[in-house]
Amino acid sequence: MKIAYVTSYDARDVKSWSGTPFYMSQSLKTVSSGLEYVCPLEVETSSKFIFRSKQLLYRFLLGKRYIRDADILTLKNFAKQASVNLKNLDSDMIFSPVSYTLAYLECKQPKVFWADATFASLIDYYPFHSNLCEESIKNGISMEQSVLDKCKLAIFSSEWAATSAIKNYKVDQAKIKVVPYGANIQCERSLDDIKTIVNSKPSNNCNLLFLGVKWLRKGGDIALELAKELNKAGLNTKLTIVGCQPDIEGILPSFVNCLGFISKSTEAGRAQIARLLAEAHFLILPSRADCTPMVFAEANSFGLPCLTTNVGGIPTVIKNERNGKVFSNDASVTEYCEYVLDLFANYSQYKNLAESSFQEYQSRLNWSVAVQTVKQLLIE
Repeated sequence: MKIAYVTSYDARDVKSWSGTPFYMSQSLKTVSSGLEYVCPLEVETSSKFIFRSKQLLYRFLLGKRYIRDADILTLKNFAKQASVNLKNLDSDMIFSPVSYTLAYLECKQPKVFWADATFASLIDYYPFHSNLCEESIKNGISMEQSVLDKCKLAIFSSEWAATSAIKNYKVDQAKIKVVPYGANIQCERSLDDIKTIVNSKPSNNCNLLFLGVKWLRKGGDIALELAKELNKAGLNTKLTIVGCQPDIEGILPSFVNCLGFISKSTEAGRAQIARLLAEAHFLILPSRADCTPMVFAEANSFGLPCLTTNVGGIPTVIKNERNGKVFSNDASVTEYCEYVLDLFANYSQYKNLAESSFQEYQSRLNWSVAVQTVKQLLIE
């Protein structure tokens, strides 16, 4: 089974889209007889000009957003480039990490995509997909309907995304499958390694790690309030913030350590993030909007439980009392606080949660396991 991997992202670059196209394609290599990259797909200069002009017109005349993912000229450009490259390849199957690159691609090979959301599910969900003009909405829905009509298999990383496909489009449900993504991280740790990591953590103080580039969307303000409440309750707590600058008034409390953005493209950056994941007691990411945050699987690979919210595809990844806790969207900081205090009061339970978090990574939240499931789907 020879695969042509088609995407606008540079899937050879681990820095592209949090590394997902890279790790996905690397895993597909292990279950195929060959994988050829048809990427990155570029946009012609003339199409760029037309797109930019329409974008500006919508913004300044109507106060609306016009986006590239639903721009017909751009998608036709992608299809044209892919078709030219595919003529020189002996591929059995076309595979993409997103749906839109396949929208106008005509080819003899069956098409498959493995995505974390549908276009419909993103409308007014993420800021970038909010306040869209009618043209973008119409084109985006039409584009994805076409892909779902023509593809042989539509794989999603969560039940939330798969449900959106069934709810918002006319689609044969038999072609809709759910396979969670793996962790975009190299991991050779064993359960004994995790036990050593967990046993090295202090049981009389708490280290929270917030790892996200969008402060408010990822719930950074809730993480900060939780750290404050835990300290008030008598549990010495430190909050480490990575990826963004807190959007707050005044000075950060002394128990907060803000490290800014740390790049995983360098050995030093990867080592620093690994150390932070190993030292923390919890990854705290109470998102207000998310699809499938890759950081959860990465945290679990260090035996790090995750505290998060019931939004998007998160409940597919985080299972209560197995690799963290999913709180309701309107949960109070007190609920988070009581949960953490209870685990520290019964610290053996925390250790069990940490170990089962790693087991969740081993059993389902890594690319090796995920791609074996996908391989079977492709064979069928």
